[in-house]
Amino acid sequence: MSEKMPASDASAVQQPEQEEKPKPCCACPETRKARDACLLESKNGPIECAKLIEAHRKCMAQYGYEV
Repeated sequence: MSEKMPASDASAVQQPEQEEKPKPCCACPETRKARDACLLESKNGPIECAKLIEAHRKCMAQYGYEV
């Protein structure tokens, strides 16, 4: 019976990670705020903010979102 316990413990650990996936609107608030502020304050947003945009894309990808 002790052999079955670790297997159930492992599955219990994996399930919360999947359930903790935030909604797209709530994921990566730091990179989103920095990106949005840059886009609002710059004249050539996509060009000037390319690094911040890419940082936000990478952060979102960690949660399985493609932006």
